[in-house]
Amino acid sequence: MSRQPEPTGPAPDETMQLGAVPAHPQPQPQPQPQPQPQPQSQPQANDPYAIPMAPPAPPGLTTSLAPPAPIAPPAAKDRRRLRAVLRWTAAVAVFAVLGAGAAYGVTQETRGDLPGLSTRADGRWDYPKIEKPPLPEGDPAAFAEDNDREEHFADLRALVLPAPKGATEDKTLSGKDGWLPTSTYLDAYGKDGRGDLAQELKDGGLRHIAARGWTMPDGTRTRIYLLRFDTGAFARAYRDTVMSSSTGLVGAPETEEDFSWPGDESHVRYTSLRVLKELRSSGAEQIRQAYIQAGDVVALVVQSRKGSTLTVPFRQTVVLQNQLLG
Repeated sequence: MSRQPEPTGPAPDETMQLGAVPAHPQPQPQPQPQPQPQPQSQPQANDPYAIPMAPPAPPGLTTSLAPPAPIAPPAAKDRRRLRAVLRWTAAVAVFAVLGAGAAYGVTQETRGDLPGLSTRADGRWDYPKIEKPPLPEGDPAAFAEDNDREEHFADLRALVLPAPKGATEDKTLSGKDGWLPTSTYLDAYGKDGRGDLAQELKDGGLRHIAARGWTMPDGTRTRIYLLRFDTGAFARAYRDTVMSSSTGLVGAPETEEDFSWPGDESHVRYTSLRVLKELRSSGAEQIRQAYIQAGDVVALVVQSRKGSTLTVPFRQTVVLQNQLLG
């Protein structure tokens, strides 16, 4: 056999085989994006435990690509957590309703009807409703700008504090038609100094004295004297004289000013209040006293009681009388 000449052209591609059609290089399989699931293939929205179906493999992918792993149902502890949340939500709603009902009940009850919230009596006396007496027509109030003399034009007898509920009237202070004689007022002071005080009252232009007294069931005796002078200046002068005098009340010859009085709480505008306490008791009872100066009026409030007097009713009485004059 004759030898065939060897081809002189380029060698064929190693990937090409004799008698086969040249083929393009086969691409390596790449992961394709997962197509959106079709609505009909989705589980029902109201079934939280349904397992979604895997979508069919798209054309062109080899079967060597495994379908995505199915979504696992909620773990048992997740279901327990969900049930716990639901239980707590229901409990909060119930307590909110009950709390609103309780709050409504509290606002509807009176304080004394609620256990533990009733107000304990603090010893105050039961005074009647207190109103200032009317002024005569055309006359100004005591501290009006056009009342330079600071006169009280209202009836002085109506400016005396009324007795509280349960009190027994002291008729020795009723006077005649409600006007107290000067001598009866002076009887409240020691004998040695009555003459000097009488002269001060005469020189100071004393016009009237109104008074009231009573005794409470616990034995507390109260006396109130209102002295009206010609002007506010005379009233201030007499107040300073009597407070600096060595003559004290019967049963309380030695006193000093009581600076423990809560002045800021009881202060009435345009008035002055000074409270005296005993340095030592000279008898079987304690005596408290206070002087109020309001314009042309000086008021003396005295309380006495066997053993010791009570602070609350004394302060209550003084404050109310001060308000009537202010």
